[in-house]
Order: sequence, then structure tokens, then C-alpha cells
Amino acid sequence: MFQPLDPLLHSELRLAIMSLLISADEAEFPYIKEQTGATAGNLSVQVEKLSAAGYIEVEKTFKGKRPCTICRITPKGQEAFEAYVQALRSYLQPKG
Repeated sequence: MFQPLDPLLHSELRLAIMSLLISADEAEFPYIKEQTGATAGNLSVQVEKLSAAGYIEVEKTFKGKRPCTICRITPKGQEAFEAYVQALRSYLQPKG
């Protein structure tokens, strides 16, 4: 039987954000924007959705006088990502 896929992570941009954060301690908003090719507005919306779900935490700070947004994956986010990958594997493995 196929495992259900987390609909929050089954979005291309949200999955890309989580993939970046799973391999890094933290990432700044401009880096995530550059790596994903997303617009700032779309990225903000998707980051907010992941944050509201508790999958990432967002820290708003300053570098000098410039605002800086830092994203980090949470333990809940790591668990959700690993479960998503495991569920995806169930679709890829031949049944028989």
C-alpha cells in the first residue's frame, strides 16, 4: 500500500526550501531565493506556510542596518521531511 504524501511538502517550492535546509544549519532568505529561483513574494508565502506548520523557524534580525531573515529547519520539520522521503520511496519500489 502506498503511504500518503504530506501535502505541505508536496509543493515544488516548499520541498526545495526543506531540501536546502535539511543539509544546512541555516540559510538566509536571499540564498534560498537564489537557489530556488523563486520570487521574493512567492518565497515569503511558502516560508510562512512552513513556519506556521512548525517545520521551520524564521529569525528576523539585522546585518548592520539591513534586515536579514534566517530560516532553520526544526526537529518537527526534519521528521516530516524524512517521512515524506520514506513515503515517496514507497511509490518508487516495485510491488510484487
